[in-house]
Amino acid sequence: MATVIDSHFLALTAIVTVGYQLFFFIITALLKFDKVTDFAGSTNFVIIAVLTLVIKGSWHFRQIILTLLVVIWGLRLGLFLLMRILQWGEDRRFDEMRSNLGKLAVFWIFQAVWVWTVSLPVTVVNASDRDPSVQAEDIIGWIMWSLGISIEATADQQKLLFKNSPENRGRWCNIGLWKYSRHPNYFGEILLWWGIFVASVPVLEGAEWLVILGPIFLTLLLLFLSGLPMLEESADKKFGNVAAYRIYKKTTSPLIPLPPIVYGNLPLWFKATFLLEFPFYSRSLPQEGPNWYRSSQEEIKDELKMS
Repeated sequence: MATVIDSHFLALTAIVTVGYQLFFFIITALLKFDKVTDFAGSTNFVIIAVLTLVIKGSWHFRQIILTLLVVIWGLRLGLFLLMRILQWGEDRRFDEMRSNLGKLAVFWIFQAVWVWTVSLPVTVVNASDRDPSVQAEDIIGWIMWSLGISIEATADQQKLLFKNSPENRGRWCNIGLWKYSRHPNYFGEILLWWGIFVASVPVLEGAEWLVILGPIFLTLLLLFLSGLPMLEESADKKFGNVAAYRIYKKTTSPLIPLPPIVYGNLPLWFKATFLLEFPFYSRSLPQEGPNWYRSSQEEIKDELKMS
C-alpha cells in the first residue's frame, strides 16, 4: 500500500495516539470517570501496532510476530487494569486531578508521549521494507519478551489475590515474586519492551536506531518518575514504622529479582550502583533508632509465622 504521511509512520502514529488519548481525556474531564485511563493507554499500543502492520501490508514474519507480542501484552494488561479498577473503585492517582483540568490534561499528554515513544520499535519495523531472515537477535528478543510478560502477569495476579484476601488488609505484598523484588511487575514490563527492541534490531539502519529511545524512556519513567518513586513513597508512609516492613525493604531488591539472603547482605554502595537502590526511594522512610534492629526481632518472627 502507499506510504501514509511519512515513510516510517511516525506522524501517522502521533496523530492516532493524540486523537485516541484526547477522546478518553474528554470522557474523563466531562464525566469525572477515570476508570478507563490505563485501558486507554494499553489499548493504544495495540491500535498502533495493528494499524501500521495493516497499512504497510507487507506481512513479513517479523512484523507479524512483533505486532502479535504487542497485542498480547496490551490486551492482557489493559483488561487486567480495567477489571482491577472497576473492582477496587476510584484511581487514587487522580484524587488531586479530578477538579484540576490543567493537571489532568498534563497527565493525558504525558500518556500520549509514553505510548508513541515506547511503540517506536514496532512502528519502525512495521514500516520497513527490509525482511532479513530470523537471526539470533530475534530469538533473544522473543525470549526476553516471554520472560518479561510471564513475570509481569504472574506478579500482577499474585498481588491481586493478596490484596483481595481480607486477612492481608493493611499489609504489604511479600508473597511469590514479591519476595524477591519490591516491583517484579515493573521488572517484567521493562524486560519485555527491551526484548521487543532487541527483536527489531535486524531491521534497523542508520537513524532508525533511535527507536532505542522507546525502552530507554520506559525504563527512566518507571525508575525515576511515575513508577517506583511513587509506590515506594506511598509504602514508606503506610508501613515505615513497621519493623517487618523495614526488614523487607532492606533485604528485597527494588527491581531485579534476587534471593533476600543475597540482597540483604550486599553493601549499600553496591546496591545503589548496580541494583538501582537509589537513596530517594527511601526519602519518606522514618529514621531508625540506635536499637531498632535488635528490638524488632520479635515482630519479625511474628510476621514470618503469619506468612
